[in-house]
Amino acid sequence: MKGYTGENIRNVALIGHGGSGKTTFLEAALLATGVISRLGKVEDGNTVSDWDKMEIEKGYSISAAMVPVEYNKVKINFVDTPGFFDFVGEMNSALRAVEAAVIVVDASAGIEVGTEKAWAACKHFGVPKFILVNKIEKENVDLDELIGQLKDKFGPSVVTMDDKDALNEAVAETDEALLDKFFGGEEFTEKEFNTGLSKGIASGDIVPVLKCSALKGENIKETLQSLIDLVPKAADHEPYPATTLTGEETEVKPDPAGSPVVFIFKTLADPVLGKISYGKVISGNVKSGQELYNSNAEKAEKMGTIFFMRGKNREDTNEVAMGDIVAIAKLSNTKTGDTLCEKAKAVKLPPIEFPKPTLYIAVEPKSKGDEEKVGTGLHRLMEEDPSFVLERNNETRQTLLGGQGEQQLNIITSKLKDKFGADVEKVPQKIAYRETIKGTSDVQGKHKKQTGGAGQYGDVHIKFAPSQEEFEFTESLFGGSIPKNYVPAVEKGLRECMEKGPLAGCKVVGIKADLYDGSYHDVDSNEMAFKTAASIAFKKGIVEANPCLLEPIMKVEITVPDDYMGDIMGDMNKRRGKILGSEPLVGGGQKIFAEAPQSELFDYAVTMRSMTQARGSFTMEFERYEPVPGHLADKIIAEHKAEEEEK
Repeated sequence: MKGYTGENIRNVALIGHGGSGKTTFLEAALLATGVISRLGKVEDGNTVSDWDKMEIEKGYSISAAMVPVEYNKVKINFVDTPGFFDFVGEMNSALRAVEAAVIVVDASAGIEVGTEKAWAACKHFGVPKFILVNKIEKENVDLDELIGQLKDKFGPSVVTMDDKDALNEAVAETDEALLDKFFGGEEFTEKEFNTGLSKGIASGDIVPVLKCSALKGENIKETLQSLIDLVPKAADHEPYPATTLTGEETEVKPDPAGSPVVFIFKTLADPVLGKISYGKVISGNVKSGQELYNSNAEKAEKMGTIFFMRGKNREDTNEVAMGDIVAIAKLSNTKTGDTLCEKAKAVKLPPIEFPKPTLYIAVEPKSKGDEEKVGTGLHRLMEEDPSFVLERNNETRQTLLGGQGEQQLNIITSKLKDKFGADVEKVPQKIAYRETIKGTSDVQGKHKKQTGGAGQYGDVHIKFAPSQEEFEFTESLFGGSIPKNYVPAVEKGLRECMEKGPLAGCKVVGIKADLYDGSYHDVDSNEMAFKTAASIAFKKGIVEANPCLLEPIMKVEITVPDDYMGDIMGDMNKRRGKILGSEPLVGGGQKIFAEAPQSELFDYAVTMRSMTQARGSFTMEFERYEPVPGHLADKIIAEHKAEEEEK
């Protein structure tokens, strides 16, 4: 795999619906080029790209894998990506390292949700695309009908390589001079045709359809040759947008003789080998032993062992050319999305775009004392998969894992146990409720303690009322009823009580407290006594001022095809939600704006995926707090009291 220059390297992501045959296609390509002697099968756990223990156990891809295929003196760096939607972060990472993507379609299943999502991702990231129709050997496959469906769904850019009329028309559309020639009935020269075809593919205006049977080994070499001929070369890539360390916009040209720039698009957290970083060499070349500067971490990194990966197999090298993809061992300060370059010419490429988590679960260690082991393991796994997040909710004191769905979060907790020996269990997620008051009260808080020697004495009269601010403290004392030096202790006592309300032990908000009277003792009064008196007044005053529970209300934006509008709206109403409006989207579908209590949305990602066959998506963020309906508030308060009694 050594010795290739940018001219003879093609970088291609394999994307598409789960089960469309991406991994099997790579097996067929390796078999056809003599790397392996028999076709591995996903179900047998013996494929080159699904080498991880968990992938073998589960029978599907979890992580993007590098599988270079060498054919006709050209190396095609395939990045095989998972087809399941929970692992969309892997696809997003892969699309940052390639010049084109091949969307694999199962000929017998036709256009699936994963096909649509893969197309949308290529469009979003501006990556040239091909469609590879696989499994053409299956019974009842009507290729002409499928090609028609692809054209109907994705438009006239979709063309088969054997449809000369459609290809000529697509090529003509890339250039005005060619369009004139086409309408004039003149034939293109071979150079004009090839230039127009390359230009059309690079811009996304032409999407060639290729066909194969990976299982039977049909059309595999022809597919590889088409990719060699048609995938844009790394050297032909448009300059990459970047910024300098001071934030000024610049660009990086893919120049073989330029200053070295490497973009890290994936990290592997291996308990044995340590951290492995996958990098795309954007410019210049990279040598073993060379020192580069991480412009994100602002620290130097030594390129120790550098190698090429094919599945789990590695081949050490001393030098990697512009356009190639390399694995680098043990970069201590580097993570996914970082840029390595020369310090004197430091640049940063844009970070990888990961979707926000849509599903959160609360976890805690199964064994006491494992907190540190769990934390360390999760942080290592976040290096490997930055699309999941780890959050600590200080109010509920829960550790939350956030990701794209149940599958991803289950894999993370399984890897945590398998790789780092840290076992966690899922626990019910708690809500950070709030407490406030709707009425007013006027109370006395008196603390008097005499136990021989100096006693304690503090006496306060406080009026409580609702406030627009989180906490408002005033004092309207008169006649020296309490010395001014004790007033800060009263405020401090009240502020501390705000952390735990009398109803359900939740944080208290929206309170105004006015200290207007009290009394003191020359000998026995002190700051602690007045702090305690304030605490007594708070507990009485809140209970007497018509307290109520508040719950977090979330703003939800839901994107769905028109067909699912009714189901989504009906489901949102069942969740005590409100539909605020909707707007049609360009290209079809609707964006629905809604609000709903957080407690009703814990499982929304799972339900919505099921309701829309994974065609819907949503984002959610905190909007405000609102009173909890009475019957639900009673239940929450009763549960809290039962917990307190248990303690």
